[in-house]
Amino acid sequence: MSILRKPGLMLSILMLALTVVAMIVPQLIAPYDPYDSVGSMRLAPPSLEHLFGTDHLARDVFSRVVYGAQLSVTAAGLAVVGGVIVGSIVGLVCGYLGGTVDFIAMRFVDVLIAIPGILLALIVVASLGFGPFSIALGVGLGTAGSFARMMRSAVLRVRSEEYVEAARTLGARGPAILVRHVLPNAARPIVAMAALELAVAILSVSALSFLGFGAQPPAPEWGSLVSAGRDFVAIAPWLSILPGVVILAVVLSVNRVSRFFGGDR
Repeated sequence: MSILRKPGLMLSILMLALTVVAMIVPQLIAPYDPYDSVGSMRLAPPSLEHLFGTDHLARDVFSRVVYGAQLSVTAAGLAVVGGVIVGSIVGLVCGYLGGTVDFIAMRFVDVLIAIPGILLALIVVASLGFGPFSIALGVGLGTAGSFARMMRSAVLRVRSEEYVEAARTLGARGPAILVRHVLPNAARPIVAMAALELAVAILSVSALSFLGFGAQPPAPEWGSLVSAGRDFVAIAPWLSILPGVVILAVVLSVNRVSRFFGGDR
């Protein structure tokens, strides 16, 4: 199999599998409770007993990173799902109807795309309050414009195909044509784009959490773990470095796997 001949891809799949397990049943991987101290060993360096060391409250950092997947990756996943749903609906309707509806809606999409995603997410979080849900909503809104553009382009290509014209000839109406014929054939590029956007969303969620806009302490969000280690970077740099390495590994793994299944072998 071609997958077995690609060690980098295999490592990426393994990393994503471990991330999924950490999201669903973190206790299978994490050796300690992420909120409880494990003794009096504060700021202990990485060891066989504590793979990522301990923090200033003697909590096992590895366990906190594992449990943090539930918050960070889930928020990123919700952001992408929300962006796909909103963007796809807008792009589907605009691409199929065209005309004035398409022109007006796409101008709003252009404005949405022009605003940096992080800035848009900050506006949403500032309006709704801190927390993973607000972050997911803000990041998802930032991705919706790109999905709308992609879906519109796909619909413009598909709607002129012969099978769509045949459906119209047989008396099918607009909603039925959209759902049965246009959407299934226009959705493929959206799926590939969603996988790539997940990696970006994880970075965005972690960045906002780093700035303090995510779940508040002691919740172990990945970005907040990196941020919490800044005060001890001179004496315990692993508190920031190791959670950051995990974020980087997950993002690169998502990117590599999505590229492979998207056709870039």
